[in-house]
Amino acid sequence: MAKPVLLVVMDGVGFSKTGLGDAVTEANTPTLDWLLKNCPNTRLKAHGDAVGLPSDDDMGNSEVGHNALGCGQIYSQGAKLVNESIESGKMYSSEAWTEIIANCKANGSTLHFIGLLSDGNVHSNISHLFNMLEQAKKEGIKKARVHVLLDGRDVPATSAPIYVEQLENKLSELNDGDFDGKIASGGGRMKVTMDRYQADWGMVELGWKTHVKGEGRQFNSAMDAINTYRAEIDGVIDQDLPAFVIAENGEPVGKIQPKDSVILYNFRGDRAIEISMAFDNDEFDHFDRGAKPDVCFAGMLQYDGDLKLPKRFLVNPPDITNTLSEVLVAAGLNQYAVSETQKYGHVTYFWNGNRSGKFSEELETFKEIPSDNVSFDERPWMKSAEITDDVIEAIKSGKYDFIRCNFPNGDMVGHTGSLDATIVGVESVDLGLARLMKVCDEYGVTLLVTADHGNADEMLEKNKKGEIQVRTAHSLNPVPFIIYDKDVKYTIKEGNYGLANVAPTVVKMFGLTAPDCWKDSMI
Repeated sequence: MAKPVLLVVMDGVGFSKTGLGDAVTEANTPTLDWLLKNCPNTRLKAHGDAVGLPSDDDMGNSEVGHNALGCGQIYSQGAKLVNESIESGKMYSSEAWTEIIANCKANGSTLHFIGLLSDGNVHSNISHLFNMLEQAKKEGIKKARVHVLLDGRDVPATSAPIYVEQLENKLSELNDGDFDGKIASGGGRMKVTMDRYQADWGMVELGWKTHVKGEGRQFNSAMDAINTYRAEIDGVIDQDLPAFVIAENGEPVGKIQPKDSVILYNFRGDRAIEISMAFDNDEFDHFDRGAKPDVCFAGMLQYDGDLKLPKRFLVNPPDITNTLSEVLVAAGLNQYAVSETQKYGHVTYFWNGNRSGKFSEELETFKEIPSDNVSFDERPWMKSAEITDDVIEAIKSGKYDFIRCNFPNGDMVGHTGSLDATIVGVESVDLGLARLMKVCDEYGVTLLVTADHGNADEMLEKNKKGEIQVRTAHSLNPVPFIIYDKDVKYTIKEGNYGLANVAPTVVKMFGLTAPDCWKDSMI
């Protein structure tokens, strides 16, 4: 009988190439250090083509990372998926795009765009927005409004003016007697609209009031809003900028009215689901929407296939099949998945190929530990102790063959830009690993330790002037893959591996046959 396997995902923990702001190395991590020194280990590629993104300039993220970890294959993802659809023309011949345009033309109404304004290629890409604006004008749209969510997380922390200027220039280029395009509202992505996993519906309610109702502090332009807030709030970075509304003569320029069309142009699902629910669901009780305008709403992708959310979407998502969970269910093996709210969807929904449900109610058990609703630099230990407690109980129960967990600290605290807090976060994960090793020894469990992408390993960067500045984005660095087993000696074969090689390795440990479409095992 194969031994149980525990897979620990240290979210956002990679190997630094620059040494700049390397919270992983600066942290006191005796357990991780010992594992890397004494156990079979290698470094996995977790960005670019290794996770289905367009190029190696594209940083990985938790969604595509867990897709790859959970399915043993590489699918076109995110920006690459949208790029292919735009280049082929499929997006503009889609039923959703056709309905969006027809609605505006039939009613003489406005086409609105809501999304993250950057080229980070994690949630969105500004080039997709530009392309849609151009196409909309070609197809006879007369009026467009853009509701911009400022990034500073997947791109440099205070780079918003660059993207706002690019958008203003594009709108100026398009505007003439037949087309009227303007920025209508916005705010920082961690303050407005882009909540995930229903952790803070207040963010979404604020976005609704800002984008839909045009309620909030008024400014002459987005640049005026950014400069004013930076002058008023010491050290504020783009992701934390408050909401703003653009107005002329005291009137919002872009409230969303009945019969308008709305496109949410983010392609990543986690932070797009809740605002989509507010637009798409008739039965909605998370906040008072007031008089909900009857609009034609579409997302860039369908963010949740099981919930059919949203109903309209411009680009078909990858059809991920032959996942690790399916293989283990077919073999009759019991699985357990746990994390706190911030990464619960990653060890369940994304791991299972973008499915909300289970392949087997009998053989799959999911556990969510509620995250604290505070800034993660204030409690950088997050729920690492509780996750560890839960995994230990799962091991001791003897019920489960394969257990997976995610410690979010390296990623979520890393995104705050606080090096000191991120060091504490990484150390908290290390304490959890030490506890898990002891229980794995006692109960005969093989422990695998990896990550989905880097972040905490590169908290600082040089700007174009050569100055050191805070980095809040994911890194392009490799991540660890470690095998710990006090009884069985494993050898990792020579090779260049990525996240998609983890599932085949797990399957081989169980003595099962991997699907032909999978990558190779590392053992």
